[in-house]
Amino acid sequence: MSEDTLRDTVASLMGRARADLTELVSFRSVADAKIAPPEECAKAAQWVIDKFTEAGLRDVQGSPTPDGSLAVHGHAPGPAGSPTVLLYAHYDVQPPLGDDAWATPVWELTEKDGRWYGRGAADCKGNIVMHLTALRALRQVYGEFPCTVKLICEGSEEQGTGGLEEFVPPNADLLRADAILVVDTGNFAQGVPTLTTTLRGMTAVDVTLTALGSAMHSGMFGGPAPDPVAGLIMMLASLHDERGNTTIDGLNATQRWNGVDYPEAQFRVDANVLDGVELMGEGSVADRLWARPTATVLGIDIPPVIGSTAAVQASTAARVSVRVPPGTNARQARDALIAHLRARVPWGLRCEFADAGTGEPFIGSLNGPAFDAMKAALEDAYGRPLATAGQGGSIPLCGVFAETFPDAEIMLLGVEEPKCLIHAPNESVNPAEIEHTALAEALFLKRYAESR
Repeated sequence: MSEDTLRDTVASLMGRARADLTELVSFRSVADAKIAPPEECAKAAQWVIDKFTEAGLRDVQGSPTPDGSLAVHGHAPGPAGSPTVLLYAHYDVQPPLGDDAWATPVWELTEKDGRWYGRGAADCKGNIVMHLTALRALRQVYGEFPCTVKLICEGSEEQGTGGLEEFVPPNADLLRADAILVVDTGNFAQGVPTLTTTLRGMTAVDVTLTALGSAMHSGMFGGPAPDPVAGLIMMLASLHDERGNTTIDGLNATQRWNGVDYPEAQFRVDANVLDGVELMGEGSVADRLWARPTATVLGIDIPPVIGSTAAVQASTAARVSVRVPPGTNARQARDALIAHLRARVPWGLRCEFADAGTGEPFIGSLNGPAFDAMKAALEDAYGRPLATAGQGGSIPLCGVFAETFPDAEIMLLGVEEPKCLIHAPNESVNPAEIEHTALAEALFLKRYAESR
């Protein structure tokens, strides 16, 4: 059978892919019992078990992880001596962030202007459907898989509670592979085949300032009474200079990105930057986004404007996150952030810090037989050269994979692209991205097996 037959077969399966995604999106699988019933995640996990069993995998089952989520895993043995490839995705999704902000029903896959809308349509249920489409096409064309295929599908990735990260090391033999496809990223732009080669790590700390035994009337005591809100604002302002560059003592913020360029005009559109508002920092967008540390204030505990009173607050708190590029240790960045803020506490305010999470940066495979096969497969599936990009987000699981399987080639790809609006209202996926990425994965599995 020719590879043209494989291409035609993937195209013929897109109707089934839409039906699959319609079912999968209907599960409100937010891995937070305060937002969605836990049985919704259980239904999604069972759906994954059933569909991958139908697609030809064996012993597909859900195993509990330390955070209570189910990790779905299974395998299909390939010919003797063939390599093993582990396929990753996750079936949990972000909260919808309010039904009123959506132009289509949140949990109902809806076609509009050629795109498929619904929470999880891209991140990451579209990637699950892509895996299914690739595997079905291979079996339909060749009758079997060309190599050993393993699956691991996570149920709490969006919550960041680390269930699968803790599951992997003690279950290394279950998941061991020569190549690992972490399918939870996507293309730099629609129709541009892309491997994500770096991930920024992250660290976050909570800082609490306390000055008074209770809030006090600002008319009677404001002025000499130490104001922790004003003090916190001063401390947070020190994290950036007047141009918006991150300025944390001890962290280098001058690195350069050598991969694909990210035009400022495109970034402004992708990031929904309002007309007339300038971007923060200096250097190229790619430098700032993928190669340098960046500080972000994620939240502040102070009274909201509506309902506020004329009072000096007794205490206040903020959560500060720092994204760190490869080459910077996330734990050292956390220590530098704490030292930077502690050195700027004004007026002797009482200051406490608490760790709010840390994940190390990651560099994916850039050479080897799996990389060569994937590069060729993506270029043939899309009909244009491969791009390599960084990602500002963090996937701590990649570091766990790298530590547990140091000899494996690890590559990041997927159906997502900027127009998908992942993590935001009106998430969508372009079905062409599912089709092309499924073809690339099928071609990769065949060619990687042949190269060994």
